[in-house]
Order: sequence, then structure tokens, then C-alpha cells
Amino acid sequence: MLKVIWRSIAIIIGAIVIACGFNLFLIPHHLLSGGVSGVAMLIGYFSPFNISVMYFVINIPILVAGWIKLGRRFVGYSMLSVIVVTILLEYIPVEAVASDMLLSSVFGGLLVGFGGGLSFRVGGSTGGFDVIGSIVTRHRDFPVGTVLVAMNTVVILAVAYLENDWNLALASMLSMYVTGRVIDFVHINHIKVTVFIVTDRTEELLAKLLIRPRGVTRIKTQGAFSHKEKDMLMTVTTRYELAELRMIIKETDPQAFVNIVETVGVMGQFRRG
Repeated sequence: MLKVIWRSIAIIIGAIVIACGFNLFLIPHHLLSGGVSGVAMLIGYFSPFNISVMYFVINIPILVAGWIKLGRRFVGYSMLSVIVVTILLEYIPVEAVASDMLLSSVFGGLLVGFGGGLSFRVGGSTGGFDVIGSIVTRHRDFPVGTVLVAMNTVVILAVAYLENDWNLALASMLSMYVTGRVIDFVHINHIKVTVFIVTDRTEELLAKLLIRPRGVTRIKTQGAFSHKEKDMLMTVTTRYELAELRMIIKETDPQAFVNIVETVGVMGQFRRG
């Protein structure tokens, strides 16, 4: 229950940061964010429709697809984010904090990326293309932010055509790039590491490690100087789960020798969820 409350609070904080990024940095300069929010902004800039309403309406079919493909918990948190952002877009005044369009694009992208990354980190999303990105990364091992930047290319081309202003389009592209980079920095679940553990307490450690959703390989080793036989355990995990793994090792065998190596790629059976 406490975990659910904490995640909900994190989602709400992320939504507040995102809404501030929209209304205080991007929308005053007619800049675009990525995904559904960018589409909603385009519609709002060139029609009498309200941006917050369009943001909510366009998200509905995507959230339904996410409910089917990604599960209730993920989409439940995503719905919370969408609802909070929709409400805040109505109440936070659309007022430029920075008069310079380039500065606004960078800081707006930073806020939107931080809010989105925070939502991803606790197991949710901000809806829209984030849900589509999560569906893609569930089956393909790509960073979420990179997937979102790729999908946002169409939105960039649309603003360049409709506004006939490539400065605006390029500034929006910069904002989306910053958003994608910050999401990948905050949401580190796609970064894999390989952990090698040389221990004298193999069975105790395995009893705790095998409860986790990651496989463990047991390798017989021998010290070159002492000629003493030991076990080396090897497991591939994510940077996000690394803190928990460190704690397990420290509690079980404080004397264990641990080598942590960043992994370029993984083939075969690796659970991404």
C-alpha cells in the first residue's frame, strides 16, 4: 500500500513538472513537445480547440491500447498522469518565464523530460507516445527516450509546414531532444549491467538472488595464488535494480568480491519488465 502511495505521489509530482514545462516555457512561444501533447498543441495553435481537452481526448484510445498490451497497473498510473496534467494545464497560467525561444525550448524540454522520466521510473508513463514507446520497448531492446524522439519526427515536420517557420521547428526539435535525453537519464531501466560475484556463501546468496526476476549463472573458480576453490555468480540486471542487488550482496556476504560491468547488449531470454 505504501509503495502504491509513493508511486502515485511521484506520478503527480512528474505531472506538475510537465504541466509547468508546457505552460511556462513551450506553449507561450508556440513550441511543441513530443507525442500526443505536441499534436494537442498543434491543434490548439491552429484551431479554437483547447489544448488540455485535446490532450485528454487523444490519449483515450492510446490508454485503451496500453490497458490491453501493458496491463492495468501501468495504464492506471498513466491515466493518473494524464488527468493531473489535463487539470493543471487549465489552472497554470500560460506565461513565458524566459523571453528567449531557445532558452525556453531547452528548459521546457528539461522539465517535460524529468517529469516523464520520473513517471517511467516508478512504473507509469505520461500517456500518449510514452505508452506506444513502452509497447515497442517491451518487445525490442531500445531506450524509451530514443523511441519517442523517432516517433516525434512527424510532429516536427507538421509544425514546420503549418507555421512555415523552420526556426520554430528546429527549436521544438531541440526541446524534444532534451526531453528524450533527460527521460533516458532519469529512467535508467533500459541500461543493463553484468555483475560478477565471487563468494564463499553461495547457497545463502542464491536463495535471495533467485527470488528476483533475473537468472543467475554459477561458475566454479580457483584463486591463482591461494588455489582455493570458490563460486562465482554471474547475473545481468538493470541499473535501476542494481541498488537492491548491492544491498542483498552486502547483507549476505560483506566479504564478497563484486565486479560490475556495463553491458552493451543482451541476447536470449531477458525479462524487460
